Amino acid sequence: MNRHFFSLLACTLLAACATTPPEKLPARDEMRDFALEARFALRISQPGKAPENSGGRLAWQHRHGDNRILIANPLGIGIAEIDTGPDSSSLRTGDGQTRESTDPDALMEEITGQRLPIRQLPDWLLGRASPPARLEKDGLGRPARLAEAGWLVEYVYADAAPDALPELVTLSRNGEIELRLRIEEWRLAP
Repeated sequence: MNRHFFSLLACTLLAACATTPPEKLPARDEMRDFALEARFALRISQPGKAPENSGGRLAWQHRHGDNRILIANPLGIGIAEIDTGPDSSSLRTGDGQTRESTDPDALMEEITGQRLPIRQLPDWLLGRASPPARLEKDGLGRPARLAEAGWLVEYVYADAAPDALPELVTLSRNGEIELRLRIEEWRLAP
C-alpha cells in the first residue's frame, strides 16, 4: 500500500515538473494581439424596471484588429460567438442562428440588450485611450480609470508590477449598464 502511495506521489511530482512554464507576455504598453479567459457579470438598470443581472464566461481572441469572442453561461454552455473584422461582423448563437452586420456593437446588443463597445474594448482592456478621453494612472503609472465616449473603465491589478495586466476591469455607463470582467488568464494570441 505504501509503495502505491509513493509511486502515485512520484508520478504526480514528475508531472508537475513537466508542465510548461507560463508564457512570457510583453509589457502592457507593447501588447497588441492577445487572448484572454474571463468570467463576466453584466448588470443592466432601466428606469422603472428591476435591474437585470447575468453572468458567465468568455474567451476573447484579439489579433490584427479582428476579434473572436465566445460567450458561455456559468456552466460553460455556449451562448454565442461574435467575430469582428474591419468591414463586417457575425454573430452565431447557441441555437445555430447566424446574423451579420457592419456594426459589432449592434450584434452584442442582440445578446445583452445593450450596445457594448466591441471595437474599443481591446484598447480599453489594456488601458489605451483615444483623444479626447481622460486616463488617470495609479501610483505605479498603470491605468486606474479611463473615461471615453460616455464610458468609465476602472482597473484592478493582482500584483504591484508596473507593467501588470489588469485582473479586474469594470466598464460602466451612466448607471445604466455595468460589465465586470474578472480576467483569469492573459495569453498571446495564437
